[in-house]
Amino acid sequence: MSTDGLIVVDKPGGMTSHDVVARIRRLARTRRVGHGGTLDPMATGVLVIGVGRATRLLTYVIGAGKSYAATIRLGQSTVTDDAEGDVIATTPVAGVTDEAVRAALAALTGEIDQVPSAVSAIKVNGERAYKRVRDGEAVELPARRVTVSRLDVLAVRRDAPDVVDVDVDVTCSSGTYIRAIARDAGLALGVGGHLTALRRTAVGGFTLAEAAALARLEETAPEVVNLPLDAAAQRFFPRRDATEAEARTLSHGGPLAPVGIAGPYAVFDPAGGLIAIVSERDGRARAEIVLAPA
Repeated sequence: MSTDGLIVVDKPGGMTSHDVVARIRRLARTRRVGHGGTLDPMATGVLVIGVGRATRLLTYVIGAGKSYAATIRLGQSTVTDDAEGDVIATTPVAGVTDEAVRAALAALTGEIDQVPSAVSAIKVNGERAYKRVRDGEAVELPARRVTVSRLDVLAVRRDAPDVVDVDVDVTCSSGTYIRAIARDAGLALGVGGHLTALRRTAVGGFTLAEAAALARLEETAPEVVNLPLDAAAQRFFPRRDATEAEARTLSHGGPLAPVGIAGPYAVFDPAGGLIAIVSERDGRARAEIVLAPA
């Protein structure tokens, strides 16, 4: 099996995304490993890992839409906006109705300006925000425009005293913080909120159904890639098939005539091998990245 490709991993709780990358480096016996979008240590679920030349596809994976199953706890705020951080405020929730909960979450759907969690991997003057917070700094991050295309409330539970737990399914654009949705719903209701559970169920078209547990990858190592490079590109991008002459031109970085496919798209040679990811502009189809082996 090819060592170039993607692995859809079901990340366990308690590991950082970098921990998973380090484990895959060991299993695949290569340093060329990266991930397509950080999951917090508390979170589980779909983490797309690139190995070898496929690490160059990760920039597109990172930009893809994501889906999550999450539990929001209302009535408590934490320093991290999730269960990893210390509780900094508790507020009685007796007066908060199910209707109010649903309305607060409905207001956080569509195109919204979201302030990321202060304890996040966003860099502030070259240093990650979470490190600045740990060092005792107050960090104010600017709001960014994100899209929450779906936010379904599955259950509003009052199982524990003084808190309300809300189970939700969310589909959103890249860069959306589910922790920030929990925080903002709590703010809107005047009781505070944080995330107690987060499971990523999809990244682009990659879902939990095809995600492999690390234990399973340990068994098959070093053959850990479950989507070879060509198949991964076929899954993620529109496809264009090149002639021999076009394949030669493109593999040397030259442009092709456009064919009117909205890019970026994957171009394959006559044998079915991936040559490049291409986008069309100014009347030419130009490679964004060339992936054909040198």
